[in-house]
Amino acid sequence: MQQIYDLVIIGGGPGGIGAAVEAKVLGLEHIMMIEKGDNHSQTIRKFYKDNKRVDKNYKGQEIELQGSIDFRDGTKESTLNYFDSLLDKGEIDYAFNAEVESIVKEDNEFRIVTTKAGYRAKHVIVAIGTMGKPNKPDYTLPLSLKERINFNLDKCSQNEKLLIVGGGNSAVEYAIELSKTNNVTLNYRRDTFSRLNEINLELIQEYNGQEKLRLRLGMDIVSIENENGLVKVNFSDGYYTIYDRVIYAIGGTTPVDFLRKCGITLDNDGKPEFDENFETKAKGLYLAGDIAVKSGGSIAIALNHAYHIVSHILKSN
Repeated sequence: MQQIYDLVIIGGGPGGIGAAVEAKVLGLEHIMMIEKGDNHSQTIRKFYKDNKRVDKNYKGQEIELQGSIDFRDGTKESTLNYFDSLLDKGEIDYAFNAEVESIVKEDNEFRIVTTKAGYRAKHVIVAIGTMGKPNKPDYTLPLSLKERINFNLDKCSQNEKLLIVGGGNSAVEYAIELSKTNNVTLNYRRDTFSRLNEINLELIQEYNGQEKLRLRLGMDIVSIENENGLVKVNFSDGYYTIYDRVIYAIGGTTPVDFLRKCGITLDNDGKPEFDENFETKAKGLYLAGDIAVKSGGSIAIALNHAYHIVSHILKSN
């Protein structure tokens, strides 16, 4: 008979790691962590430079850790090593490179379907990032360019001339990551960035002007045309450029479609609904970390969410 986990955690960032470790420390026996990337802490791995400082708190928020995890300020390497050590000791099951397709509650248990397998659990914590789900621009996007105009990174390859459109954290993170293997321009309609966290602002300023990444600020896109199968972008300054691919990252909302597939209800603003214990309207299904914070959360907040949720699960049993 298939294993029924006491807790399945979706997401391998600080909130997911915290939930897994706290669950083990506080007495839950069978725990599974599912992560769509090939390892935990994907944001830190992909977007933090070597020796980059990693802070416990964020934007001056002084948060006292409530659980058993003694996380402190450090570097990219020390943070990843610390999380490695927590997971290595945890006797926790993992599934990496596994994307969750649905979570369905049947009777008193959850069935979690991923791209690789299915799992059963008594409780589930969704601890994912906010994963910007971009809006579409006002001007018409030619249907003939459907394969070359994207709203995520799924179809990107290497050695392409790319235009990233947007001024938020998702756009900047896309641009930095893609510039490692492509020629990238980041276009933002304003003259300066106003919504970036400190890390991304510092990185984009450093990367700007290097061989494979440049900024095109303070101008709008007027229209897009098909130019011999490539994307001709007409800018408001009267100039145009032809790109292999355009990627829009002009929204910063929660991943609405994914949350709905997980059975999580949303309010009128499209935000997930949960109570003071971070429990959604599906009893036993919780949210932790960035997905449960209105604006950028800290590692400390995510770890405290995890401790609070696991404590609530144990009290409710």
